[in-house]
Amino acid sequence: MGFLEERRQSEAEAEHGQDSPRDAIEKRHPVNVPGTGRLLALPQPVAPTTIRLHVVNTETRAIGLIIFGMLCITINDTLIKFLSDGYPLHQMVFVRSVIGLSASFVFLHMEGGRSLLRTDRPALHALRAGLIVIANMTFFAALAVMPLGAATALFFVAPLFITLLAIPVLGEPVGPPRLVAVFVGLVGVGVMMAPGVDWGEISRWNLLLPLAAAACYSGMQVLTRKLGAQSAASAMAIYIQGTFIVVSSAFFLVAGNGRFADDVSNEALEFLLRAWVWPATGDLWIFALLGLMSAMIGYTLSQAYRIGTASVVASYEYVALPLAIFWGWVVFDEVPQPVVWVGVALIAGAGLVVFARERAQERALASARPIRRG
Repeated sequence: MGFLEERRQSEAEAEHGQDSPRDAIEKRHPVNVPGTGRLLALPQPVAPTTIRLHVVNTETRAIGLIIFGMLCITINDTLIKFLSDGYPLHQMVFVRSVIGLSASFVFLHMEGGRSLLRTDRPALHALRAGLIVIANMTFFAALAVMPLGAATALFFVAPLFITLLAIPVLGEPVGPPRLVAVFVGLVGVGVMMAPGVDWGEISRWNLLLPLAAAACYSGMQVLTRKLGAQSAASAMAIYIQGTFIVVSSAFFLVAGNGRFADDVSNEALEFLLRAWVWPATGDLWIFALLGLMSAMIGYTLSQAYRIGTASVVASYEYVALPLAIFWGWVVFDEVPQPVVWVGVALIAGAGLVVFARERAQERALASARPIRRG
């Protein structure tokens, strides 16, 4: 375009109240290019205050999501325990997952659509989904035979397991303070499972179920750190719900008629293998609520860990402990025995120390990281 043509276009655009290309450039932080007489448009610099506010707002949203997710988890666990006398575990898992999958597709549509389901790491997603399915089913089996608060307390060794797994899997350095905290937390587990502790009719083997769930959950969270930045929260929730449906359907095909439950003496195993029954009319709303909780849990936890700092987000998971004790007391009239309170204090205290050390390490790395220019 010659000078006269450029001038005429500028005048015409000015008559219509539009900025000419040159005016638009000048409003966009123009820079003269030496020797050319031309202007180069650069983006306006972002104020440091804006960056800080964005980080704070993101962390606040992540904390809100994880707290809401913990509320949904404890409600879900309470409903599972409430229904455990009349229905098999794999039936409850199937129904909640079908409803949860439908809700997860709504979240997927809100985040961008089916294209988000594409991934170049299907094996890791499958492993992550498998781990969370095992974690949930073993923990749900524990709920059928254990007090809600005690099962939740034993499960909360998961952050300590995550610390240990982060060494070989993520290559994260773990110093002596965190290792001591892990040891203290494991002492809390030992206190609760000591031979002299009276658990009534609860088998010692059943006390291992929350610990097995914690181990699988820890592996899932480590994989989430690898996958989270590249996958939408709704997509990860759909992978999990789909895996729940596949596994519970397989249980139905193999054991849905209850043929393996007759000769089983372990109450937790019987809960897993008993026959399907048609839900009572009064229980349908509970199944519907289970499905809604399932969708909310999958989305809120994945999203919280995607947008927030892992050590900050994980520390707020301990909100589930008082909530579980509260629901156990209100719904099932369960009051934790003194040894459970001691175990809770040791496990929760150790976990919070781990998160505090991780947060301090992240801040130190952030302050030492050089700022790249140009």
